[in-house]
Amino acid sequence: MTDKKAPKGLLPTDQPDLFFEDNPVGRLKKEVWDSTDAQIDGILKEYGIPSPVEWSKPGSYIQTTIRHQVEANRKKNDIVFIPVGCSELHGQHTISAMDTLFVSAIVEGVRRYTARQGAPVNLALPPLMYGGHPYHHMGMPGTVILREHVVRELMLDVMLGLWNDGFRKQIIINNHGQLWMLESAIQEFQKRYQLPGIFRVIDWHRAVREFFRTHERGGKWETNFVHADESETSLGLLLFPEMVDMDHAVDTEGKSYLPEGHFDKSVDPFGRPSRWSEGEGHFAIEIAATPEGVVGKAKSATADKAKRPMAAILKYLTLLNDQILEAFPAGKVPPVEEVTLRSAKEMEPYLKEPLSPGWKSVYGLPRIGQGTEV
Repeated sequence: MTDKKAPKGLLPTDQPDLFFEDNPVGRLKKEVWDSTDAQIDGILKEYGIPSPVEWSKPGSYIQTTIRHQVEANRKKNDIVFIPVGCSELHGQHTISAMDTLFVSAIVEGVRRYTARQGAPVNLALPPLMYGGHPYHHMGMPGTVILREHVVRELMLDVMLGLWNDGFRKQIIINNHGQLWMLESAIQEFQKRYQLPGIFRVIDWHRAVREFFRTHERGGKWETNFVHADESETSLGLLLFPEMVDMDHAVDTEGKSYLPEGHFDKSVDPFGRPSRWSEGEGHFAIEIAATPEGVVGKAKSATADKAKRPMAAILKYLTLLNDQILEAFPAGKVPPVEEVTLRSAKEMEPYLKEPLSPGWKSVYGLPRIGQGTEV
């Protein structure tokens, strides 16, 4: 099927309801959409996907890199990716660290790629090995639930510590149903501390939602992304197949009390009035409806299905890294007086290289924000 004519500012695809914006992000997504399977394999190979997770590998994360090398790397690239996950039951067929491993594997791939370009992005070890959860996860064995304010305060402390160490461009990469808590952390961080920098959270699978489209919408998937299902099990088979046992995979279906159309699925594929997280009570909680810890059809998973969305997020995060550094090279931040209520003169010593002459720790900076502390 050939591409159709697109409205101005949009790029056509072979699907009648799918257009990409004519900008760097849209062009990147279209390139991945149009790539052959062999080209997708080539992209994954460039990023070293799949590879064993590198939590203990020397030189992979800030905390596992010799200190003088951390400082040398930061002078080339002061962006830090912060993967966050959880401990959550993902069925009898796989592991409860699944979400944390997904985001770790993704950021590690980007680090490997950018290292070959001469300026590796920095990685912080996952601060959320457990995580916050929506109400309907309550009671599930294997799911460990942190209170919402604990999640927010932990992330605030991590962000402040990284900022103090010169990592003032912070990208949180999420793979779990706690997005609103991470959004809250970013907003509270700026209200509380008023610091110049770039701070963002990315729900990675939503960032590349086009690549989770089902067959009837031109994609490879039989079902829409939900939880421990076809999508997540496929990602597991691609990234860590030794931790997926398909002999124990099951298919399930949640129980809803309202007709379809009100609440969207996990990656917001339909543009419905509410995201899945914007309500409770209209469906049965997990332990009542899907105690298996699977919501969807895990039996339909294959590693091949996960390749294209994985290629898309790797390419997108690389583009984000490159565009941030183009706008603000290492050591530079957005204009203090345009992104905070502080003055450039006040911030000057705090923005110096840590431990250099005249540097001051951000922990001694007078507070002017309106944030709250628990």
